[in-house]
Amino acid sequence: MTIRTLIADYHSRCHRVAILRLLTEYAADPAIDGPGLPAAVQRRVVDELAAREHAVSILAFADQADGQSAAVGLINGFETFSTFTAMPVLNLHDVMVTSHCRGQGVGKRLIAAATELARQRGCCKMTLEVYRGNKAAAGLYRSCDFRDPTTNRDLGETIFLNKIL
Repeated sequence: MTIRTLIADYHSRCHRVAILRLLTEYAADPAIDGPGLPAAVQRRVVDELAAREHAVSILAFADQADGQSAAVGLINGFETFSTFTAMPVLNLHDVMVTSHCRGQGVGKRLIAAATELARQRGCCKMTLEVYRGNKAAAGLYRSCDFRDPTTNRDLGETIFLNKIL
C-alpha cells in the first residue's frame, strides 16, 4: 500500500469530507469508548477547526486498486506553548487510522509527518494522551519515540484530568 500524507486544506471539499468521515469513525471507535459525533458537531467541526489559527490536520491517503486514492488516517493537532522553554508545542489531539488499514504503517507515516511539521514550526516537543487500555495505540506511540515524562518521579505518575464546561 502506497501512503502519502499532507496538511489538510480546510477549504478543500475533498479534505473536509475526509476529515469529517475519519473523525466520525474515530469518535465511534470502541477502543476509545466513543459515543460518536452528534449531528450538530458534524455540521460544525471542520469550520471550527478552520477558524482556529493554531489548528492543523494531517491526512493520510492510500492508493486503491482502482487507481483512486482514499483517506485512511487523520491527525488533528493544536500548537500550544511551553512556558518552561519559551517554545511552541504540537499537541496531537486526534490520531486515527481507519480500521481496515491498521497495522500497515499508516499511523507511523502520520506521526512522521506531524514530527516534521513540529520541527518546521520550531516546536520543542509533541504531546498526546492515550488511554492506558488502548495498547495498540500506546505501542504505536512508543515505537515513534513518545515516552513518559522524565520529570521528578517522586511526585508520582502524570495523570490526565478534565473539567467539562
